[in-house]
Amino acid sequence: MKAQRVVWGETLTKLAETDDRILVIDGDLASSTRADIFAEAHPDRFIQAGIAEQNMVGMAFGMSTLGFRPWLSSFGVFLTNRALDQVRMLVSQTKAPVRLAAAYSGLLNGASGKTHQDLEDLAVMRALPNMTVLAPADEHELRAVIEWAANYDGPVYLRLARDAVTEVFDETYEFVMGAPVSLAEGNDAVVVSTGVQTSRTVDALDQLRAQGRSFAHVHLPTLKPVDTDALSALIGDARQIFTVEEHSVVGGLGDLVSEVVTSRGLGARLDRIGLADGWAESGPNDFLLEKYGLSAEKVAARVLAGLEVLAPA
Repeated sequence: MKAQRVVWGETLTKLAETDDRILVIDGDLASSTRADIFAEAHPDRFIQAGIAEQNMVGMAFGMSTLGFRPWLSSFGVFLTNRALDQVRMLVSQTKAPVRLAAAYSGLLNGASGKTHQDLEDLAVMRALPNMTVLAPADEHELRAVIEWAANYDGPVYLRLARDAVTEVFDETYEFVMGAPVSLAEGNDAVVVSTGVQTSRTVDALDQLRAQGRSFAHVHLPTLKPVDTDALSALIGDARQIFTVEEHSVVGGLGDLVSEVVTSRGLGARLDRIGLADGWAESGPNDFLLEKYGLSAEKVAARVLAGLEVLAPA
């Protein structure tokens, strides 16, 4: 297993060997985001901007008008909050081919604490017109996503986790932008997950499967735009849907799926599993996953409890 930040640095470095348009602008975090891998291999296309995220966005926009395909390297919270005005005005409104590589996204960011946790990023980025929002599950999907994004002519937000997770896919995986990925079929309910939380959700459903339960599992690597026809087909006539995300339950995956369910009149009950509307805290990964209900065991328990709500009397 490899951490997504390492895979990002390695994959981008390799792509840049044959694509002179690729460059990286870093916000004084290269050793954390692993932009240092790129910097060592391509020092002439690595720009250290310092702690100046708004300026980074402006630089990237300007370079994109000259034919470059810039990648911004920083923690997700700085790109989606501190630099939001510049992302909105310079990147979203102009459809500039700027890529926001949002490292340390989500709950698990080492010991950086709640000031550096970004639990609202998907909600913020989904709301921006023209923005493609991607949250790969593991290292294999991330490689495929980066290769796709390198040639996409428009803005991209890429959610990257700090630490490695159990692999969901293998080297044969092929990314299709917007397409949901069916990981399992089942009859009890449909579970939809995204990002690295998909890996933990696979473990949770394996535990329930060992108890004789049967769940359909859908992974969404693209949060915007989404092939809603394909997602609706995978949901089918399910009576109950669970969404699982390492993100606030406000504005993220749960709301996305809810939009599809209500607009299509699918008539299913939807339970959102994620972080409640509030701030988290700093701590070890396992402690945080347990406390906020995102460990495999906690997800399995929530799903079982949700099933009991619809169980016949």
